[in-house]
Amino acid sequence: MELKGIDHRLTVCKVTEVSQINMDADFYFIGKTDEELSLVCKTEDTPPNTAARDDGWRGFRIQGVLDFSLIGILSKLSGILAEHGIGIFAVSTYNTDYILVKEENYARALTVLASEGYTVG
Repeated sequence: MELKGIDHRLTVCKVTEVSQINMDADFYFIGKTDEELSLVCKTEDTPPNTAARDDGWRGFRIQGVLDFSLIGILSKLSGILAEHGIGIFAVSTYNTDYILVKEENYARALTVLASEGYTVG
């Protein structure tokens, strides 16, 4: 399975309203529930007045379109990283999964996954 690194630094944050989010940015994830409005975005695109913010994330995605019938892909990746003491923040889209790790663990995460047979690009 091929993993593709994301070139930019990311921020995970909470915002109080959607109008704070730059919908013209080229990379972001929004999650809204009855309890919160979360945003993952390039650090430089982070809204100025966040309710909470955690900088210093890097990420990679599973290349290609994943069929919904596939089971355990994210579990396998997160398990490998957990065995090496690397925490994750996962985000899924319709097509694939994205895994974020803290910047200080990024190179090690890719090395560990490559040693487990994943192609890292």
